[in-house]
Amino acid sequence: MAASWSASASNLGAAAPRAGTPISGTSVDALTRFGLIAAVAVLFSISGGMLWLVGYNYDGLFGNPATKIHPSTYLIVLLLAWRSCASGNPVGHIVHLADRRPASALMAAISIVLLVVVIARQRPGMAGMIDTFVAAALLVLMLSEDDERTFAGLQTVVHVVMTANALLALFEFATKTLIFPYRLDGVAFTTDLRSSALQGHPLANAMVTSIYVLALLSGARSLSMPVRIGLIGLQCAALVAFGGRTAMVTTVVLGGCYLLFQGITKLRQGRVNLLGAALGFMLAALLPVVIIVAAYLGFFDALLERFVSDSGSANARVEMFELFKHLELRDLIVGPDVDLIDSLRRINGLEQGIENPIIRTVLYQGAFFTLLLTFGFVLFLFEVARRCHPGIWLPMLGWVILINTSESVASKTTLLTKFVVLALVLYRPARAAFRPVSPPAWSGQAPR
Repeated sequence: MAASWSASASNLGAAAPRAGTPISGTSVDALTRFGLIAAVAVLFSISGGMLWLVGYNYDGLFGNPATKIHPSTYLIVLLLAWRSCASGNPVGHIVHLADRRPASALMAAISIVLLVVVIARQRPGMAGMIDTFVAAALLVLMLSEDDERTFAGLQTVVHVVMTANALLALFEFATKTLIFPYRLDGVAFTTDLRSSALQGHPLANAMVTSIYVLALLSGARSLSMPVRIGLIGLQCAALVAFGGRTAMVTTVVLGGCYLLFQGITKLRQGRVNLLGAALGFMLAALLPVVIIVAAYLGFFDALLERFVSDSGSANARVEMFELFKHLELRDLIVGPDVDLIDSLRRINGLEQGIENPIIRTVLYQGAFFTLLLTFGFVLFLFEVARRCHPGIWLPMLGWVILINTSESVASKTTLLTKFVVLALVLYRPARAAFRPVSPPAWSGQAPR
């Protein structure tokens, strides 16, 4: 039995190689391939503002509980169910996927357990557990089958949707008209004219765009250098339209440091592409002119206003620590009364949010569950990073910085799922010439 399982695991690639090691792809059926591409397209291009137009109150506090889950999450769950049933042995298929991506399986299990606890304790965050963590973990499990045609389709979808998102953001910025504004229970924030584009909230847009820019710098190796430079310029312009201060600073600092170190490394190694160097000097000479002209035309006015007046955002990051003074040790461990936390937030002017995911989770779920969730989250990110080529450290560092400047993964969001898609798709290690192979028939018995 052990020998039989060992052979099956070998054929299926259960013992995944290190990033950068050429391996052959695994074939998946056409429905699964198309479904995964469609799910990612929906994930990146359908916002809560769009869903509201068809009567789907995703971002609101009221309405049908089923509408609090993003459609892409439903697609991912249905695809996993279909793929498991199509394998002929659903349980065996799930075990096989968990064996290939154990940290993702652990993340899904922890999230489901905490979801049950949240429901039993009648605390907020039920939809958040599903959309934020379960969807991301299940998608990584699905992508562990390493189908080359699926990843090629996902690459195309990511680049096309992110380009369309940036173009729409710039159109909204220029016309001062939001096509799909962010809404809360149907109410649009008419005083906030930051672009919402395809992905809803401006700050969520800024975070995804920042990660995408960093990925274009150190990943996306399937694109030519001129195309990458063009996309980086477009996305940086969109960052201004989204008005994300932290995202902009993170992108400029990390991206600038990366380019500086890369340039020094190539000079020391004597490997300098003359055409690339000439193009770089030309762009460096034109960049100040472009910035001055854009500033003269008022392109940066909205972003500069965000730096001058942050609507109390910086003060909120200080005030959130004041909440702990009103809580006992037991409350910190298991989670205080939700009504008490809501009252303290109003008193301290934190109605807009607690701008740190760890602080927010401790306050609403308790330190014990926060530690458990953080443990699974760290292992999950480490596993994702291991499946990417070495350049992943740049967007990973940017991701860690950005998620700690807002509620981010402590509330309902699709940001984590979007991040793992960008990481796994744009940092996919180079493969040798492959011959797709179908998984062998399951014996119906679990491995020993």
